[in-house]
Amino acid sequence: MKKKMLYILLLASAVGCIVAGIYFYHAPDDLAAGIPVLNYHKVEDNVDNPLALSVKNFDKQMAYLASKGYTSITADQLFSYLYQKGSLPPKPVLITFDDGYADNYTNAYPIMKKYGFTAIIFLITDVVGHDSWYMNWDQVKEMQQAGFQFGSHTLSHVALAEVSQEELMLQLVKSREGIEWRLDTPVRYLAYPGGSYNEQVKDALTAAHYKAAFTVNFGRVNHSSDPLALERIPILKSRWSFADFYLRLNFTKMIELAKEIKSAL
Repeated sequence: MKKKMLYILLLASAVGCIVAGIYFYHAPDDLAAGIPVLNYHKVEDNVDNPLALSVKNFDKQMAYLASKGYTSITADQLFSYLYQKGSLPPKPVLITFDDGYADNYTNAYPIMKKYGFTAIIFLITDVVGHDSWYMNWDQVKEMQQAGFQFGSHTLSHVALAEVSQEELMLQLVKSREGIEWRLDTPVRYLAYPGGSYNEQVKDALTAAHYKAAFTVNFGRVNHSSDPLALERIPILKSRWSFADFYLRLNFTKMIELAKEIKSAL
């Protein structure tokens, strides 16, 4: 029994050394492990919602990214790197917000400015400026001028895989056109409401002139990622929010590195 336990400990130690070696070998550029795309929703205190991070926790997460040398990138930079041979900084991260809540402006925006980060926010366009829970167009325009991007989260947050073809195209086209009209810039990115999509939805996205779409599928994106089904890392409220964030960010790196090693063997 003692010999068996010793064998297990030695094996675990060897595996740990190999994993650590792989990690530090790839650490300088971080790109071999794929690009993390973080998915946030609300940043607000005292809200009983698993999608709502406290202001303190969000600040702590942004501070961690800054201390580790991460650089926020745009969706355009990510797309160019993945599919057009563009380049990225050594430790890129794409920060995304779904829905366009008012607290993205009042709470998240000042924190992100403090650490030099930007994001892409996917708007439910029918509620922008019409519901106090969500941002208005003046706030959206101010954030755009500060380097933030905006994409579509449809007109009314419908499950796209469950609607008619006519409604599908209406949701995709009119939401895109509404943001373009307000911000005078092309809109080429969408986040699927509720993660609902299928092949018909992806075909409709192409017809509606989108370049890429983001899912709720867990993982990092890399050159083999489907541009119309890009993975993200959901960041949720929990009892140990920072520990959860840390594990989600770094565990996906190890998964992608393991996949790379397996494919090379």
